[in-house]
Parts: sequence; C-alpha cells; structure tokens
Amino acid sequence: MLIFWDQRLVFLATPKAGSSAVEAALEPLASVAMKRPDPLKHMSAQDYLSHFAPYLEAASGERFTTVALMREPVGWLMSWYRFRQRDAFDGEEAAIRRHSFETFARAYVDPADPLHAEIGRQSDVLADAEGKPLVDRIFRYEAIDRFVHFLEDRLDCAITLPRVNVPPAADVKLTRESEAKLREAMAADVTLYGQLG
Repeated sequence: MLIFWDQRLVFLATPKAGSSAVEAALEPLASVAMKRPDPLKHMSAQDYLSHFAPYLEAASGERFTTVALMREPVGWLMSWYRFRQRDAFDGEEAAIRRHSFETFARAYVDPADPLHAEIGRQSDVLADAEGKPLVDRIFRYEAIDRFVHFLEDRLDCAITLPRVNVPPAADVKLTRESEAKLREAMAADVTLYGQLG
C-alpha cells in the first residue's frame, strides 16, 4: 500500500497484480509505503476503510481516493502458479512444482483445500461480501497503461514501471472443463473484473 499525502491518493496492492512494480517505481514519491508484512502491504479495501481512511480523513480534512489493479481472474491464478514454481520455495511448498497447473487449479476450486484459503480472491481485497467495489478506481492489469496515465496525471510526473518479481515461465494449460469449473469457482472475481472499464 502506498499513501500519497499531498495528492490525497492511496494505492491498494492486490496480490499478483503488479504491486511490486508499482511500489518500485513510486515508493520514492509516496509519503508512506507499507511493504511488509504482507497483511499491511496487501491490505484489503475493507480494512483500509475501517482503520486507515478515518485517520487520514481526520488528519487531512479530506477524503483520499483509492486506486488498485485487478488481473483477469484465470490469468491471475496462472500468475500464482508460476510464482510458486520459483526455486525459492522449499519443503512442502516445493511439492507444488511437481504438479501441473490443472492440478493446481483443481486444488484452488476445492474450498476444503488449504490452497483456496491461502490464495483467496481478488474480490476479497477489492470488494465487500456482496461484490460491491470498495475501491474508487480499479484498473485492469491487462490495460496497465491506463493506470499509468492516471498516476502520471495525478502525481504530475512521468512514470515507467520496471519488470520486477516476474515468475518463471510454466505450462498453464487447462482443459475446457477445468477452466469452466475454475471460472465458476471464481465467479465473484469474474463478475467484478467484467464491470471494470
């Protein structure tokens, strides 16, 4: 999460949606950069509105605009899979490298599987329980240039996002049946993503 005091702007970092690149480019311009631990870096909009927004508004006398990125849901899960392929993971985490994306997706779809709870959903970060967006402006990761243009206008500077935290390439094929089940399980994310301009 990045807070830009003078511009009354807050960037909420959705996991696996370009947040590391945004942080690398904009941290020097931010008044506050919450980079760790993960619960602060990837604070949900609900937590921000409950805990941080009241303080910022009381201290500044103005409401802060919130912005975030959201990735296409199946592509987002593919990114998680590739991320978990990295050699940095050891022990039980290393076991995921022996499984296909098909197996990974099936585990994610199963609400009883720990993977489902570990990864969560983008809509858990960006919306309320009914799926109503809680972020003022959500930009599609796949059209990140629109987000960059918004930031350039708001922060009054040119911005170049670096390539950081890029996971290795991996085979992320899915059968049609598995993709249909995955999209059904990710219905909240699919619906929210579909609403983005």
